[in-house]
Amino acid sequence: MSTTEAVRSTVYLAPDLHQALRLKAAHSQRSMSDIVNEALRQALREDQEDLAAVRSRAKERALGYEEFLAKLKADGTL
Repeated sequence: MSTTEAVRSTVYLAPDLHQALRLKAAHSQRSMSDIVNEALRQALREDQEDLAAVRSRAKERALGYEEFLAKLKADGTL
C-alpha cells in the first residue's frame, strides 16, 4: 500500500494488544498497518457474509422456542 492511498487514523489499542501487534509485525516483517488492515478486511468480509446469509433466509418462517426444541428432539439432535 502506498502512502498516497492510505488515510491516517488514530486508533486506541489496549496495551497488551499493541504489544502483541508490535511483536507480530516484527516477527512477520510486516508493518503494523498492514496487519491491522488485513484483520479489518477479514472482519468486515465476515460481516458481509453473515448479512448475506440473513438476507437469504429472510422469507423463512420463524420458529418459536418450543417448536424449535421439538424439532431438535425429533431430529435426534437433543
